[in-house]
Amino acid sequence: MCELKTEVTEVVPLSRRMFMCGTGVAAAALAVGGMLTSNLAVGAEVKVPPKPENILSPDQALKRLMEGNARYASGVMRRHDFASEQEQLIDGQNPYAAVLSCADSRVAPEYAFDTARGDLFVARVAGNLVNDDMLGSLEYAVAVLKVPMILVLGHDKCGAVGAAVDIATKGAVFPGKIQSLAAAMLPAVNKVKGSAVNLLDAAIVQNVRDGMSHLREQSAIIEHAEKTAKLKIVGGVYRLATGRVELLGLTG
Repeated sequence: MCELKTEVTEVVPLSRRMFMCGTGVAAAALAVGGMLTSNLAVGAEVKVPPKPENILSPDQALKRLMEGNARYASGVMRRHDFASEQEQLIDGQNPYAAVLSCADSRVAPEYAFDTARGDLFVARVAGNLVNDDMLGSLEYAVAVLKVPMILVLGHDKCGAVGAAVDIATKGAVFPGKIQSLAAAMLPAVNKVKGSAVNLLDAAIVQNVRDGMSHLREQSAIIEHAEKTAKLKIVGGVYRLATGRVELLGLTG
């Protein structure tokens, strides 16, 4: 994946249709920076977001996310049902956070943070990797949906990271595309190899930290939003035994 060189001078409102009609990351970045005049047209209708309660600062979004995780881990989740939530979400969405999560079936972000429909924009792939598809999805969340935070969420006992560890330590070879997926996490493994007491645990944490860095380094849209304090990027590890998410800190 090459680093995006397009300079983004300002992040402004962008329609979903406009974003989806763009081609590639560069087109999205240009669209984000180029529609100021039309969005400030005199008499333009101000649309009320589907969930006004989801308009939060980055710090407020993180606080709400972790309060939900505390409820989940304690077994006191709120009641959520489709019938009571469907009408307000038919014509749009404004989630208060985006989550890049592993595809592991034991880790379900919407449950883990006790959220309702329309609250989280979740992108999932084995090993919570920042590949082109995940990056484009998260750029959409930031540029179009205006999410104030992104959580890169790993989890303990991750099989995808474990496969990378096996490649690094045993020369393991896996069938199909599993090999290339696992190999993409080798940099995280190699950074902690030789110094970690538990190589898998250390590699899982490093993989999350690498993901946070890749979001900044590979996306001008995300980097600009963070630099202008419109976005916070956070890393965390979900503990299978407790359901709790342990934050790694607010820097990569």
